[in-house]
Amino acid sequence: MKKIIFSTISLFAFLLSYNTNAQENKINEQSVDSIKAKYISIGAKIGVPNVIGGSAEIILPFLGNHFAPFFDYSGFKINTDDIESNLKYIEYGVNFYFSKKGHGFYVGAGQAVLNTDITFKNLEFSEAGITIKGSGATNLELKTTNFKLGVKTGGRFYFRFEVGYGIGEVPSELNFTATSSGITQNFSEEIPAIPGLGTSGVLIGNIGFGISF
Repeated sequence: MKKIIFSTISLFAFLLSYNTNAQENKINEQSVDSIKAKYISIGAKIGVPNVIGGSAEIILPFLGNHFAPFFDYSGFKINTDDIESNLKYIEYGVNFYFSKKGHGFYVGAGQAVLNTDITFKNLEFSEAGITIKGSGATNLELKTTNFKLGVKTGGRFYFRFEVGYGIGEVPSELNFTATSSGITQNFSEEIPAIPGLGTSGVLIGNIGFGISF
């Protein structure tokens, strides 16, 4: 009887120890998985000046997973009674993550180009006492150097938030030449209201989401 009791207690102790070790190993594996960097992120950004567009980022596996080149692209239209504009926004650069996980807080720096074709409507063309209404088109290209602060969540599905500023030269007005009904005339028009655009650059503020793997 004593041998049976001893054997039973020994078996119970073995099973309890095995189960405890298995749970500890599972926790350790989950802990290791939680710090693994997911190297590619693809998603979208909504905000200014991009309005809404696509975004891609690659965590470089060397140098401690700190550096991540990124590329953003968006295109949108502005159409009012007086102005029609097609805008394209491209930004590329590198984010530096403070942790070794490829997510969390980061700072970013890069270059951006805001390119837009603008058509001004209801322009007044006048010649030899004749005045007519017409339209004229021109192009605006703004290049900025961007600096940003951001935070990005980990996991398969991520969210991010960014704020910053793009430094560049912004003209106060657009000067162009247009022709309508055989009348050619020079015009000076104000730059249309572009989201985030100021007198010395462009404000950056957006939220992003997507998939990491």
